[in-house]
Amino acid sequence: MLNQDIIREATRLTRAGQLVQATALLQRMLRGESAADAPSRTGSHIALTGREPLIIDAKANPVEETDSHPQSKQANSAQPRVFRALLDSQKGRSGIGLRGVIKRAPLSTPDIVPEGARFIESTYSSPAGSRAYRLFIPSRYQERPLPLVVMLHGCTQSPDDFAAGTRMNFVAEEQNCFVVYPAQPRQANQAKCWNWFRTADQQRGRGEPSLIAGITRQIMDEYLVDRKRVYVGGLSAGAAAAAIMGATYDDLYAAIGMHSGLACGVATDLPSALVAMRQGGSDHKVISGDRTPVPTIVFHGDRDTTVHPNNGDQILEQSVRMISTQKKVHRGQVPGGHAYTRTILSDGSGRGMLEHWNIHGAGHAWSGGSPAGSYTDPRGPDATREMLRFFLEHSLPEE
Repeated sequence: MLNQDIIREATRLTRAGQLVQATALLQRMLRGESAADAPSRTGSHIALTGREPLIIDAKANPVEETDSHPQSKQANSAQPRVFRALLDSQKGRSGIGLRGVIKRAPLSTPDIVPEGARFIESTYSSPAGSRAYRLFIPSRYQERPLPLVVMLHGCTQSPDDFAAGTRMNFVAEEQNCFVVYPAQPRQANQAKCWNWFRTADQQRGRGEPSLIAGITRQIMDEYLVDRKRVYVGGLSAGAAAAAIMGATYDDLYAAIGMHSGLACGVATDLPSALVAMRQGGSDHKVISGDRTPVPTIVFHGDRDTTVHPNNGDQILEQSVRMISTQKKVHRGQVPGGHAYTRTILSDGSGRGMLEHWNIHGAGHAWSGGSPAGSYTDPRGPDATREMLRFFLEHSLPEE
């Protein structure tokens, strides 16, 4: 059975609620094994040559419909569970599963927010749905416009967890910036992943992009925000969502940051998402069309077994194709930590348009993060500090 046939069959099985069979079939394909024992359209089982499928908790439960995408509810409810199951299967191999490796003590306020600053909770609602969020307000906010950073967490994470792991609030306190952390609820995705792989959540004015943009604009209306210096970043599924935000709202965000994520357009459904995660996407479209891409900083570990490092390379290639660039490569080493290769692409005027940090020996974890949060690698380099530095070097052009 050819790969395309396997993907079509896996999609059919997913929509039929046969999640174990669908995921097993995709895993066989991604391992490069023969699919001769693929299930027939009338069968309800799959021969696994003695192997059990790597599935954890693969029952389909309903999820909230937040858009009018023509997929069946059964297909949408199946997606998060299968998606999470494949990610869970990486846990034993990489040491970093998206459910966490160890049980952590409850987060304390000093792990999340520096003394004197505020970290408040609020909600945004629109016809597309509603999302809670946490907003960091630095202690030196004195009613003058400040930059705003939108941070999109990874699967299974929460705003508090993501803030603790990245320590973005502490660097933002130094730089005097707002930071907002939208929260993806389980009702929208069982694993709390942003649904970057669904077509309806890749479009301006619809689905999750409209909710994230709505949160951004609500804060811009309620606080004094420098409207030329608004940015969006994320980890893993959050990084993929950040890429979508940069492509669909390039009039709102001056730069984007992606850690262990995927480029725009590499997936439009569950099967293509799984393939892109395991081996990188192919023939991906650029959602922003022919417009110059938003300045982007990318971090990716070259031993990431959850989202293939090829995905970071594809973001670099996407920018090279669309802008006339000058290229510089720097190599460095964190004392006692990871070596890295930093590639900088600049436009004709010398402005840095893309930074790609290839972190040697790192897996699927926030580089330089704090162990107080999940999916962090303290051995650096410091992705938080470098991401915010890159952000603040950019602003939207004057109209």
